[in-house]
Amino acid sequence: LKEENAILRNKINKLQLLSETQADKMRKLQKKLEENQIKEEKEAQDLEAMVQHVEQNLQLMTKRAAKAENSVAKLRQENAQLQAELRNSKLENEALRAGQAGLAAAKQNAELALQHLLQVTTSSRASIRQLLSGAESLQLIADLLKSIDRISEVSEDGQ
Repeated sequence: LKEENAILRNKINKLQLLSETQADKMRKLQKKLEENQIKEEKEAQDLEAMVQHVEQNLQLMTKRAAKAENSVAKLRQENAQLQAELRNSKLENEALRAGQAGLAAAKQNAELALQHLLQVTTSSRASIRQLLSGAESLQLIADLLKSIDRISEVSEDGQ
């Protein structure tokens, strides 16, 4: 009976030691789980902030692109008007040449119309470059958003 009692005490001691070891492991795992949850929450917040920033940039780029498109349309209209003025000036110039009267005024009008046309052409080119730059920025943001979607899909698959 003493021998059996000693064996049982020995088993109880081993079970208590095993229970304490498992409790330590469980506490460590719970702490690690809490750390991982905090880390995941921070990553989710960072990702959300990045998405919001990208969305704001996308809205800004969209506004810029719309503004650039409007500028291009106005400049094209102005360009067409100036080209019409140039044609009229040329016709007037030809008529004045034929009549040999007021040649200097017609030249001046033609020069003025040409200067306006060159200014509008230069301005139009700059606006078109700006529009193309805005379009490239929008494409870059769209690609970034696609990447974010892929990252979140991979994260969901990994869980």
